Amino acid sequence: MNTRDTLKINAKGHLEIGGADCVELAQNFGTPLYVFDEEYIRRMMRVYRDTLQREYGENSLVLYASKAFSCQAIYRIADEENIGVDVVSGGELYTALQAGFPAKNMYMHGNNKLDYEIGEALDAGIGCIVADAYSEIDKIDAEAAKRGIVQPILLRINPGIEAHTHAFVQTATTDSKFGFSVSDGTAERVTAYAMQKKNVRLDGYHCHIGSQIFEKQSFVLAVEKCMDFAADMQNRLAFKLKTLNLGGGFGIWYTDEDRKISAEEYAEYAKALVAAVKRKAQESGMELPFLVIEPGRSIIGEAGITLYTVGAIKDIPAVKKYVAVDGGMFDNPRYALYQSKYTPVLANRANEEATEIVTIAGKCCESGDIIAANVALPKAQSGDILAILSTGAYNYSMAMNYNRNKIPPCVLVNEGVADYIVKPQSYADINRNDVIPARLAKKTK
Repeated sequence: MNTRDTLKINAKGHLEIGGADCVELAQNFGTPLYVFDEEYIRRMMRVYRDTLQREYGENSLVLYASKAFSCQAIYRIADEENIGVDVVSGGELYTALQAGFPAKNMYMHGNNKLDYEIGEALDAGIGCIVADAYSEIDKIDAEAAKRGIVQPILLRINPGIEAHTHAFVQTATTDSKFGFSVSDGTAERVTAYAMQKKNVRLDGYHCHIGSQIFEKQSFVLAVEKCMDFAADMQNRLAFKLKTLNLGGGFGIWYTDEDRKISAEEYAEYAKALVAAVKRKAQESGMELPFLVIEPGRSIIGEAGITLYTVGAIKDIPAVKKYVAVDGGMFDNPRYALYQSKYTPVLANRANEEATEIVTIAGKCCESGDIIAANVALPKAQSGDILAILSTGAYNYSMAMNYNRNKIPPCVLVNEGVADYIVKPQSYADINRNDVIPARLAKKTK
């Protein structure tokens, strides 16, 4: 098991996170339950922030990629840790603003931002918008003109890097829906196009090559291609690169098939990016740009676990043993989407040796409702508390009300103290927007 000082087995043999006993958390808050370790979140934000400031100086910014997990509390933490955030929808923007996060330290992403989302971002005074379509540049320019402002933007470019990760989370291959391709001249043409706009100020480029990437070389290669492209645009179009946003995508531990990366190693990722930017700027004679990175999963992923209660157990002799829990694909759809792997722990018997290979199933009416397939566990019993590790990223964010199941609440733990950061959902919450037309009103007999 991937233990650390804030995730360990206590004297009772129970799994503990952030000083809080997971069995007690399940008793006090119920299950399913998302649990987040505040100390771990803050530590990872500081790793990136401090590394950039030490290696590159004040001309840099760390953005928390809030699509990994978005709620008001996480934005308050990011603000307290003096980092920025990126948002990818009007909903994330609204949530961050409600938390009091300064709009000037926000970047907005998305390959198809809606008209009202662009308007909301401009009205809020957002720091930068990353444009990903000609039509989007036109919309930003038009909306900025209405407001009498000039909006800073970056262009998302596609350097053609095929990182070693799942195809669904590669985002810089030639056929990706994201970005303007460098190789076919599209990125150059859109640069020239954006430079002509009166109410848009093109500051530079954004590149994000994918997610769950472990090798540094993919990131370094992306830096080199982006900087070479920027130098080419300076020579061909007299465009001076002011900002370079290198995205995120740093991998995390889910199972022992993944390499466990320490906080110091994450700092080395950031240092490798900085070194590559400095080297390429010196080679081309360019000024150092304002440097931005966007870690998300590596900040929040291992900080989160999900707690379940074991229910039905079904043993199909010589075939498979199912251990069902009170959650499922409605709180964690990642296995159904791309067969993501997880590490389970019986939180109430965390010291016991794993003796069985089981498949952990959810309660939804879908054969594909699996949380973890063919994983090792001690012999589970109904009523056991099961923890799934490394569920902080893209679990609550992707949660849904499939089968009208309730999305689980979230709690934040720190030094043994646990507080709601997302309250429990009720059946009334699920039904709140249902409407029965008058013609379907129940008729009295």
